Amino acid sequence: MKNTLPIHEVFAAFQGEGEHAGRPAFFIRTQGCPVHCDFCDSAGTWHPNHVPKRVGRRTVEELAETASEYRAAEFAVVTGGEPCIHNLEPLVVALHQAGLICHLETSGAFGITGAFDWVTVSPKMAPGVDIGQVDLSLTKADEVKLIITKPEDVKMWLERVAPHVPTGCDVWLHPEWGQRNDPAVLAAICGAVTGGPYAGLHGAIRPRAGFQLHKLYNVDQMDKRSAAPAPLGGVGDNY
Repeated sequence: MKNTLPIHEVFAAFQGEGEHAGRPAFFIRTQGCPVHCDFCDSAGTWHPNHVPKRVGRRTVEELAETASEYRAAEFAVVTGGEPCIHNLEPLVVALHQAGLICHLETSGAFGITGAFDWVTVSPKMAPGVDIGQVDLSLTKADEVKLIITKPEDVKMWLERVAPHVPTGCDVWLHPEWGQRNDPAVLAAICGAVTGGPYAGLHGAIRPRAGFQLHKLYNVDQMDKRSAAPAPLGGVGDNY
């Protein structure tokens, strides 16, 4: 039996976050996520009000071939939902055989399979999440992305991840999209990065201010293969 995965969408865009922001990439978004964040901006991968009536399965070979057709792509990004609920090793092998560098975006709540070239962990606190598994995933991160919904999240998250991330790992502080104009949230992020009230809490890790550039540009939706946005989060915002 061929290796297949349930796929929510594939599309060509650019990476909108983190160290590789602005670089052209091909995205493979898997279906399914047990974490269920209340600010999820990809609710079509799991929420009963948004999941498509039909979710197709695609072979890893087909996905790799489709990704390699986007000649501008500097890497492929496997994301979700939560991609690590699936065995990703065959997909990574297929992407590598197609000559593509492979990036992963995960909450860290499940074990990472496959020899990814770059791992972004964006930890979440949700009922049923195995905190020990999240801590283990953090040790494998090339970068960490923390979603800040309120000012006190900055201190909480930096203290939480500091003991586990590799030395020198960049830790990005992103305002949750619905809070992107909240002065208190932005000030808390600025303070952590520039040496304000949260200085000294993060030890050897390097907090950096981040943003979701792809949403400003709406680049995901420029590819007709991209699914229509189905967000849950965003105060006063539809995306």
